[in-house]
Amino acid sequence: MSEIPSSPSKPRPVHPRDAASLILLDRTGKTPRVLMGRRHAGHAFMPGVMVFPGGRVEPADRSMSAYGTLAAHTERGLLTRVVSPSPAKARALALCAIRETFEETGILLGEKGLGAPATSSEHWRAFAEHEVFPSPESLHFVARAITPPAMKRRFDTRFFVADANSIAHRTEGVVGPDSELIETKWLSFDEARAEDLVWITRTILEEVAKRLEIGLEKDVPVPFYREQRGVRSREEI
Repeated sequence: MSEIPSSPSKPRPVHPRDAASLILLDRTGKTPRVLMGRRHAGHAFMPGVMVFPGGRVEPADRSMSAYGTLAAHTERGLLTRVVSPSPAKARALALCAIRETFEETGILLGEKGLGAPATSSEHWRAFAEHEVFPSPESLHFVARAITPPAMKRRFDTRFFVADANSIAHRTEGVVGPDSELIETKWLSFDEARAEDLVWITRTILEEVAKRLEIGLEKDVPVPFYREQRGVRSREEI
């Protein structure tokens, strides 16, 4: 008696890694502008498109010295719908957004005049060298999104907004043809909409525009985007 071959099992989705992204906002002119960068065409994840700086959380983000604390409603939002929530996790997400912004753009956000923050991590060495304490209290949590299950690389990304007046130092030579971001631009919202954006980046851009009308400091629900059973959903947390 011949055996009936079993159907191949469907591979399990990759578990999304905690990540953070930062939208820097310049409101010194008549029209607000956001900082965006074009990813290198050789990247496996979202090649050649315009994005906000960001990346995955590193262990050093949990222990890095910082100035100030997250607002209570920001911390609460970051710990909603999270496995093993803790203030340390919320803090690490905010510091990740600050660190990734430096690594991709050369911009250090935080406070000067406090000496050098103590760190043994290569990821944070530039902040110690330039005597900049990263400051999570300057960040506003505006959105969360999880990469769809079908993707080979998945991230559970928290999106923050910070005003450009939080910039403490800028280093040159980080952006270029061989870097993760080959160019950066300060764009009005209309200019950003005209760029090559993936769906989630365009969606987050619109969420930021709405939050500017409400007020970044307000304690309001934060949108949470994800895909379940092939259907995109938007919840509020």
